[in-house]
Amino acid sequence: MISEGDSVPKFEINDANGDKIKSTDLKGKKHVIYFYPKDFTPGCTTEADEFSRDYKKFQKLGIEIIGISPDDVESHKKFCEKMGIKYPLLADVDKVVSKAFGVWGLKKFMGREYMGVNRSTFLVDEKGKVFKVFPKVKPKGHSEEVLKEFSK
Repeated sequence: MISEGDSVPKFEINDANGDKIKSTDLKGKKHVIYFYPKDFTPGCTTEADEFSRDYKKFQKLGIEIIGISPDDVESHKKFCEKMGIKYPLLADVDKVVSKAFGVWGLKKFMGREYMGVNRSTFLVDEKGKVFKVFPKVKPKGHSEEVLKEFSK
């Protein structure tokens, strides 16, 4: 996993509208980049809902939010519409960005092992440097936890 002080890895992937988003687009603004396993699952829905609820608070502080999962553009589009998500969700179908950030790995659930996204959040400054990493995120209350970190 990338660490505090590292630069955001270079990437170029599509958002829920099919528009290309590049890592270079992030420079000049603070960002929350959160990785989550799958659209429409309970934890991911909770996390997206809380970031949506607090989105205006983030914007007032000059902070943008980006969610990334291995779901495709169509799934993200439906998820955004159903959940009222106003910030971009990026479709990391090939897991290139997840692997670059170091969040793609072995997971265990109910005695079963499989590869997937380990829910993690990265706070990024205006220069594209990571200044805080939240590994193994618990969805409930995470948006407020992130807001507090930016307010320090």
